[in-house]
Amino acid sequence: MHRLFWKFFTVVWLAMAGSIAILFAISTLFQSPFEEEVASRELGLTLETAAQVLQADGLEATARLVAAVRRTGRDIPVTITTDGPAIDCAEQNEEALVRTAVRDGECYRLEIAGSAPSMMAKTWPRAVPWLAALLAAAAAAYWLARYFITPVEQLRYGLRSLARGELDVRIAHKIGAKRDEIASLAHDLDITAARLQELQMAQQQLFHDISHELRSPLSRLQAAIGVLQQNPVRLAVMIERMSREVERLDELVGEILTLARLSDRDTPRFERQTLDLVDLLREIVDDAGFEGQARGVTVQYEGVDTFVASVNGELIYRALENVIRNAITHTGPSTAVRVTSKVLDRKLIVTVEDDGEGVPETELEAIFKPFSQSSTVTTRSGFGLGLAITRRAAEWHGGGAKAENRPAGGLSVQITIPTCAAPRKLVAAN
Repeated sequence: MHRLFWKFFTVVWLAMAGSIAILFAISTLFQSPFEEEVASRELGLTLETAAQVLQADGLEATARLVAAVRRTGRDIPVTITTDGPAIDCAEQNEEALVRTAVRDGECYRLEIAGSAPSMMAKTWPRAVPWLAALLAAAAAAYWLARYFITPVEQLRYGLRSLARGELDVRIAHKIGAKRDEIASLAHDLDITAARLQELQMAQQQLFHDISHELRSPLSRLQAAIGVLQQNPVRLAVMIERMSREVERLDELVGEILTLARLSDRDTPRFERQTLDLVDLLREIVDDAGFEGQARGVTVQYEGVDTFVASVNGELIYRALENVIRNAITHTGPSTAVRVTSKVLDRKLIVTVEDDGEGVPETELEAIFKPFSQSSTVTTRSGFGLGLAITRRAAEWHGGGAKAENRPAGGLSVQITIPTCAAPRKLVAAN
């Protein structure tokens, strides 16, 4: 990651330094001739004035003039030398920074002491601000590199942690209060890690629940075999009991396989048929009403007369049957289970209401999870897979399922089934 930092720093700094260098070059090219001309004319004017003063008033007056010029802050090193008799001053002097003057029959030569300033001497005072700008550019490039690379380092840390299976890693809080795309990416990574952790925990819980559900009938089968070994006379009774346990195991495995197919990440290949769902619903209501007679429970239907849809008949049958049978199991004795239906936006909405104790508000979503049982249930009936299959079957058809408590008491479960929809891709059971 340090290589990326230095690459980023170098690119940014070179871009800024290049811009500063271009501006400095332009400034030098366009400003230097003018400044040099002004300086040359200033020196020439000083020499001209000194020559006139020397010729008119003598050396002492010229020395006072040079001293006065220096007191103004301009250090102009004027040197005065004798150059022979006055006749020598008659020759034309072509040097720009040299003047001659005649005084008392002597020819005096006035010139600027020392050589002309070098290019470095001319350029350095002007270059200092630009060098400071280069240093400021380096500091800005370093800050930008740290600003962008530090979050990338945190992202790399988070991804490596996920690759190692550390699903509790979170990095958004380490990036701070930034509101850019990198911060959004870190937030998305945290959401992904949380979702993976949730799925892993759900998977572990699912394995635990499946193991528990399988262990119970297997333990009873093992106990029955032990009884037969000790008392073969009870063969007929034990075979009947073992048959019930085998049927229970077969039912459990069938529901687990159905849930697994519905939870597959790839769309399950369930065949569709064109069916009248109301006819299917009436058949389930009639069968459920017969089963409820033992507890004095009646099942009442009220709603639309027909609703034709392209569905998988087996899945829809199981989805509706699970909800209605669940209502019969948990409603009070000698009460009614009400099944209603209506059509809204080309969707069949089936509502099943019972007069039971209902479900705590915090568990209304949990009852749709595999092997879930409400805390209000005292007697375990079934495996806790029915409502999970109901929701996933409805979602596979493009609909859904939800539950809510009735104000008068009891639970209301609503299933939505569209006329026809493309199968959804579902995530693993959670």
